[in-house]
Amino acid sequence: METKSYILVLEGDDLIRQLLERWLGEGGYTVAAGDVERLRQHGASESPPSLVIVDLANPRSAAALIRSVQAAHAAPIIGVSGRFRRGLGKSREAARRLGVSKLLPKPFTREELLGAVREAIEGTG
Repeated sequence: METKSYILVLEGDDLIRQLLERWLGEGGYTVAAGDVERLRQHGASESPPSLVIVDLANPRSAAALIRSVQAAHAAPIIGVSGRFRRGLGKSREAARRLGVSKLLPKPFTREELLGAVREAIEGTG
């Protein structure tokens, strides 16, 4: 399988991080993953990511976290969180306010994740 793009996943929950790594890997993406501390360790010696997926566990600090990710990486960002609700455009409005490509409310499916990744990286829906 041809590798499509390099994705950095910043997720504090080990099980969710492993699941995201598996799903993205099965989708043909190269993945580097860790908790948010990985953001500080991810240096210029590594290739720049095509996309960053970041867990937004705390709504109060989400904007500051997004700004720090944006400062470190010139790549689209997908936020994932159990704090956002599905439907009625609420996640879309929150994504716009935070300046991210998409917000995926947890739990989400493999298909929802890969669709959001394709949309963010490749510009397809």
